[in-house]
Amino acid sequence: MSIVIAIGKGDGLIAGYNTASKEEKAKVNIKRLRLLTSIFLLLVSAFVMVLPYTTQMQQNIMIAGFFPILFIFLILAKTWCKKK
Repeated sequence: MSIVIAIGKGDGLIAGYNTASKEEKAKVNIKRLRLLTSIFLLLVSAFVMVLPYTTQMQQNIMIAGFFPILFIFLILAKTWCKKK
């Protein structure tokens, strides 16, 4: 899904963007939003692929480390992806 969004064929799959009005879509830099969403999806898929091969302690550390990453991506989506 990350590749589909990165090449611009999956804009309808980005939560919130697909239901936004034309005026709201005009305020968003879609190229930056695609890049950010693609990177985030790649990170999530890496976490999911690695989790079965880790110990319980490593899993807890990875899951705890995932939430700050999520928070950073949400902030970037609201700030960096806006048109000026």
